[in-house]
Amino acid sequence: MAADKIKVLIIDDSAVVRQTLSTIIEGERDIEVINTAPNPIIGEKKIAASKPDVIVLDIEMPQMDGLTFLKKLMSENPIPTIICSSKTEKGGQNALTAMELGAVDIVTKPKVGTKEFLQESSIKICDVIRAAARTGTRIKKRSPVQNPVAPKLTADAILAKSNRPLSIDTTEKVIAVGASTGGTEALRVFLEMMPANSPGIVIVQHMPEHFTKSFAERLNGLCKIEVKEAENNDVVYPGRALIAPGNKHLLLKRQGARYFVETKEGPLVCRHKPSVDVLFRSAARYSGPNTVGVIMTGMGDDGARGMKEMKDAGAYNIAQDEKTCVVFGMPNEAIKRGGVDKILPLEKIAEELIRRTNG
Repeated sequence: MAADKIKVLIIDDSAVVRQTLSTIIEGERDIEVINTAPNPIIGEKKIAASKPDVIVLDIEMPQMDGLTFLKKLMSENPIPTIICSSKTEKGGQNALTAMELGAVDIVTKPKVGTKEFLQESSIKICDVIRAAARTGTRIKKRSPVQNPVAPKLTADAILAKSNRPLSIDTTEKVIAVGASTGGTEALRVFLEMMPANSPGIVIVQHMPEHFTKSFAERLNGLCKIEVKEAENNDVVYPGRALIAPGNKHLLLKRQGARYFVETKEGPLVCRHKPSVDVLFRSAARYSGPNTVGVIMTGMGDDGARGMKEMKDAGAYNIAQDEKTCVVFGMPNEAIKRGGVDKILPLEKIAEELIRRTNG
């Protein structure tokens, strides 16, 4: 019955996109488009009149952009919202910002042109709308001024610090990398410069769940080395980079001369999951002097303690310099704690790693 259908409001400045989305949705028995709006100003009035269950929202719009509207919506009248925009690719900063502001998910704006594309878009968009509708009772108001401050846990919450000397029975190098804000682009630049025979690389990039897989796949198509989202027990070997999956910690482990990774559930560490500190602590414990650490652009201090632990265990550590960072917070904190051996511009990091790990 119509009363049982999920009611959707589409806010997008393109009439073609509004019509395409409406056409995609109208064939579903359990979803209906109850209204559309060309911008958030009109959208606000239609929300009051229509009381939608789910909003599908563009980002780039006149008068008020989608992110500004989303922030206002979540602080005043939270409604499950899906970002649908050609400007928002998974792993992009707009997508991350939208998720932080409370968006349930991100979908790529459907392109008009091929029947196959529209069929694939239909499946994805309608599945996401159904998922968003199910979150309705869990959507809470988000204050634009005050945010609840959770206790800031250290890596102790995931892996206890070891005071025992590390027994090394391999000389194979491992590169451990941590990044946050601005890191998606920094990692692309860095990884594209690494040769096919580079040491194994383990990476934590602060990114929500479901975004890391597409991010890794994109990098894999651009780089000489293999890049993939890490799975539990994946082996770390030359020519491969493993990226921590969103919403799971990544730990480097070793059995004999073999390095592998563990993906692990657990609380936020340094208010992040995955946490750079967790990865770096595990590298300090299991690869010690065989590690070369890299800390890149990012807000906050995640990774600073772990980098000092790696240095104390014999690792050689590099920090991205302030000039090439989007945010200098994480590298600066690592430098201040005495965990960094060398500070380099982004474009020089790969060169230094190759020099340090050859021979």
